[in-house]
Amino acid sequence: MDRKVLSYIRDNKLLKSKDKILVALSGGPDSLCLLNILLELRQELDIEIAAAHLNHLLRGADAIGDEEYVIDICNTMGIKCFVRRLDINIYAKEHRLSSEMAGRKARYDFFEEISEKEGFNKIATAHNANDQAETILFRLMRGTGLDGLGGIKASRDGKIIRPILCLSRSEVEGYIELKKLNPRIDKTNFERIYNRNKIRLDILPYMKENFNEDIIDALNRMALLLQKDNEFIENLALSLYNKYCIEDSAYFIIKKEIFIEEEPIATRVLRNALIKYSKSNYDFEMKHIYEIFHLAKKNSGKLIHLPNGIYAENIYGDIYIKSKVEKYHIDNKIEDIILEKNNINTNEIILDNFIVKFEVITDYEMSQIISNQNKFTKYFDFDKIKNNISMRNRRNGDKIIPLGMTGNKKVKDIFIDMKIPKDERDSIPILCFDNKIAWIIGIKISEEYKITDKSGNILKVVVERKEY
Repeated sequence: MDRKVLSYIRDNKLLKSKDKILVALSGGPDSLCLLNILLELRQELDIEIAAAHLNHLLRGADAIGDEEYVIDICNTMGIKCFVRRLDINIYAKEHRLSSEMAGRKARYDFFEEISEKEGFNKIATAHNANDQAETILFRLMRGTGLDGLGGIKASRDGKIIRPILCLSRSEVEGYIELKKLNPRIDKTNFERIYNRNKIRLDILPYMKENFNEDIIDALNRMALLLQKDNEFIENLALSLYNKYCIEDSAYFIIKKEIFIEEEPIATRVLRNALIKYSKSNYDFEMKHIYEIFHLAKKNSGKLIHLPNGIYAENIYGDIYIKSKVEKYHIDNKIEDIILEKNNINTNEIILDNFIVKFEVITDYEMSQIISNQNKFTKYFDFDKIKNNISMRNRRNGDKIIPLGMTGNKKVKDIFIDMKIPKDERDSIPILCFDNKIAWIIGIKISEEYKITDKSGNILKVVVERKEY
C-alpha cells in the first residue's frame, strides 16, 4: 500500500525532500492510515511529520476521547501533536455558517495558523477515492460546473495535499487491519440525517449493485479527465483576468470588455476576481456570477449584494467589487481649512485619513522635481500664490484649468470622464490657492500653478496616509 501512495505522491509532485508535513489527524481510519503511511515513507522521502487535531466539541465524551487518543498515538509514534478545542456551534453562529462549513473553515484556519507558527510548508489531509466519488455526486446534485465535477484535487495552492486520494475506503480498511491499528470511529458517519452520509450509505452502494460495480473508480477517472480540461480553460481565464481585472487594496475593477468574451471564460474570470478579493473559495455560486452579468447590462450606479460581506457595483459599465464595511473615498467631508501663505512652512493640514504637508523649496533642479512627482506628491509655482492656501470638498459649479489645457473644465465633468464613483466625489479633498482650484487630490492639477523654467520658489505638497 505504501508503494502505491509513494507512486501517487511522486506522480503528482506532492512532496519534496526536507518538506515539513502537518497531518490533519482526526483519529479515524483514514487519517490514521495517512499518518502511518507517511511515517513508513518518512526516511525515503526525507520529510518531517507532525499532527494537528481540532476538537469541535460536538460529540461530548466521544470528542474528548478522540482528542486523548490522538495525543496518545502521537506520543507513541514520537511526533509533535497540536490540539485545540473550539465549540463549533458557537463559531458557526458567530460567522453565520452552517455547522459543516464552520467546521471546515475552523479546521483549515487552525492548520494554517500552526503551519505559519511552526514552519510547516505542507498540510496533508486524508481524503480517499470514496470521498472523491461522494464529493462529485454531492456537487452534481447541487448543480455544479466543470470545476466542481473535477472533484478534489491531489493538491491545492501548493500547500494542501491529499496523498491517499488514490486509495479506496476498502484499501484503507485493509491497511488498518493489516497493521493492527485501532482507529476511533465517528458514529455520526452512519447517521442518515446528513446528505453526504446518504450518498455514502445509500446512493453509492445502490449504483454499485445496479449499474457499475466499479463506480468509485469510474467517478475518480472522470474527475481526473475533467481536472485536465478545466486546467486548460483556467489558464485561458487567467490570461484574461490579467488583462481585464485591476486589483486595488480597497476594491477590484472588472473591465466591461470581459463581457464580450466567451461565457465559459468570462464566468471564470468573474469567479476568480470574487475569490481573490474576498479570500474565500466557498461562498460563491453560479447564480452570483450571472447576477454580475445582468448587472453589467444595467445603468451606472446600480449594485448587487454578494456573499462574504461584499457587493458589486456598475460604474460606467465596469464592475467594481467592494466591501460593505470599507470606505473607499480619500477622506470624509471636510470644512474649509485656510492657511496663510507666509506661514505655510510651519503648517500642515490634518484630515481624518490623511495629512497634507507643505514645503517651500528655493534651491532645486527641475529634473529632480519632475522625477519626484507622483499621484500624491505635486509641485506648484509658489510665487503665483498671492494670499492663502485652503483645503475643501467640491462645490456646485467648481471649475479648473487642467494641466495642459487653456480653458476651464467643470470638476463634475472630470469626475465623470475619469469614472469616479458618485459616492466618492463629495469626499475628495480639493487644494485651492486664493480660492482657485490648484489640485483635485489624486486626480488633476491646474495649469495655472504649474512650474516652469522661470519659476523661482516652489511649493511641494505631499499627501500621506495617517498611521494608526
